[in-house]
Amino acid sequence: MALPDDEEGTTVANGHPPANGYLPVPGEAPAGKVSADTQNGPKAGCLALNGVSRDSPKAPSGALDRPKTPLAPEEETQARLLPKDPGEQTPAVEGTLVPRTALSARRFLVLLIFSLYSMVNAFQWIQYSIISNVFEGFYNVSSLHIDWLSMVYMLAYVPLIFPATWLLDTRGLRLTALLGSGLNCLGAWIKCGSVQQHLFWVTMLGQCLCSVAQVFILGLPSHIASVWFGPKEVSTACATAVLGNQLGTAVGFLLPPVLVPNTQNNTQLLACNISTMFYGTSAVSTLLFILTVIAFKEKPQYPPSQAQAVLQDSPPGEYSYGKSIRNLFKNIPFVLLLITYGIMTGAFYSVSTLLNQIILTYYKGEEVNAGRIGLTLVLAGMVGSILCGLWLDYTKTYKHTTLTVYILSFVGMVIFTFTLNLGHIIIVFVTGGLLGFFMTGYLPLGFEFAVEITYPESEGTSSGLLNAAAQIFGILFTLAQGKLTSDYSPTGGNIFLCVWMFVGIILTALIKSDLKRHNINKGITNGDIKAVSSEYFYDYTIGKCVPRVSINPSAPSAVFLIPVALS
Repeated sequence: MALPDDEEGTTVANGHPPANGYLPVPGEAPAGKVSADTQNGPKAGCLALNGVSRDSPKAPSGALDRPKTPLAPEEETQARLLPKDPGEQTPAVEGTLVPRTALSARRFLVLLIFSLYSMVNAFQWIQYSIISNVFEGFYNVSSLHIDWLSMVYMLAYVPLIFPATWLLDTRGLRLTALLGSGLNCLGAWIKCGSVQQHLFWVTMLGQCLCSVAQVFILGLPSHIASVWFGPKEVSTACATAVLGNQLGTAVGFLLPPVLVPNTQNNTQLLACNISTMFYGTSAVSTLLFILTVIAFKEKPQYPPSQAQAVLQDSPPGEYSYGKSIRNLFKNIPFVLLLITYGIMTGAFYSVSTLLNQIILTYYKGEEVNAGRIGLTLVLAGMVGSILCGLWLDYTKTYKHTTLTVYILSFVGMVIFTFTLNLGHIIIVFVTGGLLGFFMTGYLPLGFEFAVEITYPESEGTSSGLLNAAAQIFGILFTLAQGKLTSDYSPTGGNIFLCVWMFVGIILTALIKSDLKRHNINKGITNGDIKAVSSEYFYDYTIGKCVPRVSINPSAPSAVFLIPVALS
């Protein structure tokens, strides 16, 4: 059972902290590199630099202080996982010690608060589009104007994602959460002043602020899951955080048609209904902002996993946001995932934005049922998200699960497309639910897969880039599908999305599954790191990783074994 922050349980290995300046290694060390003196010298099983102790006055300072040779990308990733400071502990293998880890009970409160204000933000995204014909009549604007109330979320995300992820990486989780919740609250209150027919620009202003708030929200699920939750629950936690956003979309499909029925023949009643929806949203946003200020913390007292312990122990000065971005774009599997995630999520955004127009083309006067179909789509997706998160925590089969869900989403989109015009709206409910189960269920898979193949890069940065790709594809798909729907038919617009989703399947199949974070946690848990047989060593005298085959066993310079085996 998890304990409060000040009484957290721990998973500390038995024994005492390692001797200052020494790295414990399993089994026997190379001859001549280990001191047998356990009383006055370094502990047995510890390597000494250049054959002597770091603490010895004979230790050559130049070996440690000389300039380091720049590392290759793979060597740099490995070197970042090495202990750098005296007394720093290493990932556990047999006979070694690990940093203290614990699970905080507060993690559930942090996850709940985030999920709720993310839900309100998603509600505000879709609240116009699902009753687009009502707002067109009230503000006397075109359907494209109403579509832009949704697309502004996508448009704002692209230029702001880089400063937002920089803020998350350099200023932390709490400040980012406060900005997301605060701007969401402010935008909601501004929209309360737009309930007059000539004030469309005011409602657009409020929606713009909510769209900026979204930039500080969408990238947090995987970051919150990694920082607060343990290895056996991290995927489920990420899925739950994404679930809040999906739930907001579901409520956005359900409530607006009920709260604001199509009463355009009575403008005063229509304005009153719109005002009720806006003020209700503002009240909930304000409450959640207050809870965020009071209860949202930066991180738990102790890291929840060994992978987090390694990252948190890294010196802050070594992190470079620009370098992290470059590393991500040099990672070919991540670039492929970036494209495929953008295609799938962009297609979901496009279908959600245009759902009212698609349904009303075949079923006139069914605004309420259009909202219920959207609700069915998202609720089914929420179930899919949770099941996918649980499945990943149990199997860790990231690529296979991602590819399977992608294929099933494509099949669901094809079925949805060719059953729209059958004249039976109940069929649309069923096919919409099938589509949503897989399409929306894919969202947390992309986040978690990205964290695995890009570790130890920041979760916020990788998630932010995924969301940026989704917004770009979302804008392009919404404009293209909207044009095809209005000029031809919804079938043409849906086929357009099917073609792109098929391309996404091919690219997903090409992604190399390299689960770096999972390998570290698994190695620590099972003691199966096998450092002694590693292909690489870290030579402190030259400051870089060197292949095992290049090491001269009789050379006086000592090397440290890499404590993790990255696949």
